[in-house]
Parts: sequence; C-alpha cells; structure tokens
Amino acid sequence: MIMPFKMALRSIGANKMRALLTMLGIIIGVMALVVLVSLVNGATTSVTDRMASLGSNYVQAYIWGGGGSGGEGVTIDELEEWVESEPLIESVAPQSASNAMAKFGSKSQNMTVCGTTPSYYEINGLKLTAGRFLKTADLQNNSRVCVLGPSTADTLVGYTDCIGDEISLDGLRYSVVGVLGKSDSLMYSGYGENVIYIPFTSLIRQFPEMSGSIDNFYATAPEGTPMRDAENAVRSYLADRVGQDDWGNDNFYVYSMDIMEGTMDQVTSIFSMLLGGIASISLIVGGIGIMNIMLVTVTERTREIGIRKAVGATRGTILRQFLIEAIMLCMMGCLAGIFLSWCILRLANEVVADMSMSFAMSGNVVWISVVFCFAIGLIFGLYPANKAAKMQPIDALHYGG
Repeated sequence: MIMPFKMALRSIGANKMRALLTMLGIIIGVMALVVLVSLVNGATTSVTDRMASLGSNYVQAYIWGGGGSGGEGVTIDELEEWVESEPLIESVAPQSASNAMAKFGSKSQNMTVCGTTPSYYEINGLKLTAGRFLKTADLQNNSRVCVLGPSTADTLVGYTDCIGDEISLDGLRYSVVGVLGKSDSLMYSGYGENVIYIPFTSLIRQFPEMSGSIDNFYATAPEGTPMRDAENAVRSYLADRVGQDDWGNDNFYVYSMDIMEGTMDQVTSIFSMLLGGIASISLIVGGIGIMNIMLVTVTERTREIGIRKAVGATRGTILRQFLIEAIMLCMMGCLAGIFLSWCILRLANEVVADMSMSFAMSGNVVWISVVFCFAIGLIFGLYPANKAAKMQPIDALHYGG
C-alpha cells in the first residue's frame, strides 16, 4: 500500500512547477473558504459582544395606550409593585421623555429630557466620565439633579468637568451631578448621547401633562432565567394592564435581546453559507484543473501503464495509483491553503488590533475544507484513473512507439 504513495510523490516531484500550478486552484479555494468564513465569524462575535454589553437578560417594552377605553397607562408605582410580586423579573427601569429648552450661560438649545431611575444605568451598560448617575434618594425627594449625555455636555456646556454647575430646563434650574461617556453599546449609541437624564418623579412634576404614565421601560431577569419566560411575563402584565385598542391591536410592544441575537445568528449563518458556497466554486474549479492535468499525466505515462500491466499489474492497482496521486495533489494544496489562511488571519488581527475585533481560524471550517478537498480529489481523479486502468497492455505498449 505504501508503494502507490511513493510513486505518486515521485510523479509529483518530477514536475514540480506543473504540480504547483495545478494545486493553485485548490490553494485559492481553501484560502477563500477558510478566510472568508473566519472573517464573518470574527466580525459577528465582535458585534455580539458589544450587544451583550446591554445585558443578556434585557427586555424592553413600549406602551402607547391605556386600553380601548382610553384609560391611563402604567405608572411607576404600579410597575414597582408588579416587580416585587413577579419572580421572573429582577428589576425595571421606566423611561419617559419630553422636550425642553435647555440653557447654560448664554447658550440655549432644545433638548430631549429623559426621566428614569437608577437601574437604567446598569441595564443599558452606561459609563460615566464624571460624577454619578441618579440615585434612589433623588427620586424620593423629587430632586432637581441631572446627568448629561456626552454630546449634551459638549454642545450645551462646552466641557465635561461641569459637576455642580446648573442648567435651566424650561426655566427650572437643575444641578449637574454626572456626565456620561461614550457607550460601547450598539443599541444605545447615538440616542442616549444627546439627552439630559433627570429623576422620573422630577420629570412628572415638571411636565404634569404626562400624567405619570410610562412610555417604555426596561426589565431584567434573574440570572439563569430563560429570556422567553421573562418576555412572556412582561407581555402578560401589559396585556392585563393596558390591553388592546378598539380595533383589537395591542397597546404595547415587547422585545428582548434574545430576538436580536437570534436574528443576528440567522443572518450570520446564511452569510457564512453563501460565502462558503462561493468559495466552494473555486475548489470545484481547482478540481477540474486536477482532472485535466491527471488526463495529461495518463497520456504521458501510457507506455509505463502498458509495461506494468504486461508484468502483472491489475486494473485495481493502476486505478489506485492514479487515484492516490490526484488525492495527494488536492490534499497538498489543501494543507498549503490552510497554512496561508492562518498567516492571513494573523495579519488581519494585527491590522484590527485597535478595533476590539479578532479573527480565529474555525476548526469546523478547516475540517470541512479537508473533507471537501479529499472528495474533490476522489471525484475528479476517478475518471483519469479509470481511463488508465482500462487501457489494454498491447495498445499502451504501441502508443507513441
């Protein structure tokens, strides 16, 4: 069994340049498959990690009505009472927003004012540049304190070291107790940067037309709680509390991070399959090249085949010899492609080192490449090998004679 391998290596070594050019299609195909899929997986992992900064036990609910009878929406007291009695929910952060004319010194600008609670900070994975976020005492005392988003601090105040300064919101003075920094969260980025946060109770007191109702709220589940259960708990509560409008449509909408992560996984899987399919075409083209060169090899070695058959070589022996040579060409190209893919990914990691992103070679993709290349060598090498095996000794010996 070792002899066919030695003969295959000898044949490949006798035509090194031709063998290298033949393997080039396989090498490029393997590189395309491994590198493209690894890049997609690395980018997806980076995006998923940034999304996870919001918390994996995150549910958000939007409320826009109080039932078909036009009743009031959910209040903060009702929400807190529900959380205390609901084991599937650990904490909530209500949020309502309004517009106000913000003024600092001679600068004034129309700003979004968001009323919320201390738990909002943890749920949304925020960061502070200076000071602190809202405290429970601020809500209980209806304190006129505020936390500035990073864009607000730049555009309104002009600097971030403004703890203790006062700004005016529609004529009422609020003391700045904190300034938020840039958030890594993809979901939060942008919206929360040009906002002024004040205690929820202070918002209701300044804007009585809001009637204390909550526009939306965030909810987190205890560690280990399935997100589907927590989401259903929120949906069940809102169905009982705000119900549906006169046309049978829900007055609320609930979604969890699980939905977004699940969608991301589906998109990534489809994208990886598409890229893998495109790369596989390159491997098939490489397989055609191997079949072509093996047909040339069979023609060149026709007399050798005739001599071997004349001295007793069986059809199976000849078939095995050329089939092994085709498979070895594919596998050598595959190994070279995997090595070059590893080099390219290492280089890519150096390029994106400052972007919180990394690319790793997937073991599954490597094994798929190996199996696929073996199959290509077997399939595309079978016809030339069978052609050599079917030659009649007398015809082969007379070839080119």
